[in-house]
Amino acid sequence: MKRTILVIPCYNEAERLPAKEFKDFAKKEGNISFIFVNDGSSDDTFKVLEKLTSHSDNMSTLTLAKNSGKAEAVRQGVIEGLKDKPDYIGFWDADLATPLYEINNFITLLNEKDIDMVSGLRLVRLGANVKRRLLRHYLGRVFATVVSTLLGLGAYDTQCGAKIFRNSLAEKIFQEPFYTRWLFDVELFKRIIALKGKTESSKKLYEYPLSCWQEVGGSKISFLDCLKVPFEIIKILLKEHKNGSNI
Repeated sequence: MKRTILVIPCYNEAERLPAKEFKDFAKKEGNISFIFVNDGSSDDTFKVLEKLTSHSDNMSTLTLAKNSGKAEAVRQGVIEGLKDKPDYIGFWDADLATPLYEINNFITLLNEKDIDMVSGLRLVRLGANVKRRLLRHYLGRVFATVVSTLLGLGAYDTQCGAKIFRNSLAEKIFQEPFYTRWLFDVELFKRIIALKGKTESSKKLYEYPLSCWQEVGGSKISFLDCLKVPFEIIKILLKEHKNGSNI
C-alpha cells in the first residue's frame, strides 16, 4: 500500500491538541504516519507529544530549539519525513479543523488521478459542514481573489492547512526556507508554478472540497498578523522580482 507521512506543526498546543483522535486514527491506519513538530513551545506541548508518540510505530516528535513559525516548522518536518521515502507527504493543522478521515480521501485522489498535490478547499455549500466566522470568511475571499490573480492560477483556497504532495514534488519545493512565516502556502504554489508552468500546474494541482471544516478557537494568528498580510505578499513579489523567476 502507498505510504503517507503527515507533518503536524505544534506551537503551544498542550491544552487543545486532540491527542486521542490522533492516537485512535494512527492505530487504525498503519500506512499513515505523523511527525509532530514542536515549534519551540513554551507550554507543556513537548510532554504531551512525548506521551502521545512514545509507544507508537507511526507517530514521532521533532522538536525545534526555538519558535520559528509555522512555515519553518512544516518545512523541517517535511525534510525529516522525506528521509523515510514515503509515497506521499504533506501537512495537517494540529487542531483538526479538517478531520483526520479526510486524509484517506486525499490519498484516494492521488492514487486515482494524475495529480501531484491535493489541497483542502473550504467551500461553504449545501450538504457540507464548513463553518467559519463571517468576518474571516469575507476577508478570506478578498485575500483568495488577490492571491489567485497574482498567481495567474484559478486557486480558490490557497491557505487551507491540509495539503498532501507526491514525494517527487515535495522533494523540490520544501528544500529552501520560506520568506514569510504565515503565507508560505502562497510560496508553495509559486514554487510549483516555477517548476511546471501555469498550464501544467493547473492540471497537476487539485483542490478537494472538504465535507467538514470547523474553525477552532485559539488560533496563533493575531489581528496584528492579519495587518501584516499585504506586506507579506509584497515580500513574496519583491523576492520574485529580485530572482527574475516565479519563486
